Amino acid sequence: MSTGLLIAFALMLVLEGLVPFLAPAVWRETFRRLIQLSDGQIRFIGLTSMLVGLFLLMVFR
Repeated sequence: MSTGLLIAFALMLVLEGLVPFLAPAVWRETFRRLIQLSDGQIRFIGLTSMLVGLFLLMVFR
């Protein structure tokens, strides 16, 4: 289990690093827009992301 968790964490870091590496201007503009959102909007994005991730885990498991 811990090996799988570490592999998943490593893959997440690779995927998270793709956009800043390939398109730093797009990444910077995305964060500029993100700071203009309210806390509720950011929480909704986080919740949606978690639910989609859980759904994908259930589908592919």
